[in-house]
Amino acid sequence: MSIFEIVMLLCFGAAWPSAIHKSWVSRTSKGKSLFFLIIVLVGYGSGILHKIFYNLDWVVLFYAVNCLMVTVDTVLYFRNAAFDHERDSCVRQVP
Repeated sequence: MSIFEIVMLLCFGAAWPSAIHKSWVSRTSKGKSLFFLIIVLVGYGSGILHKIFYNLDWVVLFYAVNCLMVTVDTVLYFRNAAFDHERDSCVRQVP
């Protein structure tokens, strides 16, 4: 366990609640990168696997919570993309 690893995870984790809130209230996927979200998920997943296979300690919970928050934001991305598609198709149908 490293205090620096914990601080890194806390700092990264502090940003996700506001990103989730913004995704929830904006109801649009514009300005959000699915590629970025997937990269972050892969990173947290790799951290979790490293902890499980090589250095299991309670810090894995920070990885799991962060991964859960990114997963929620990713799900909201798809929800918002559907809203965007719906809005775009309604705009095109207006004569």
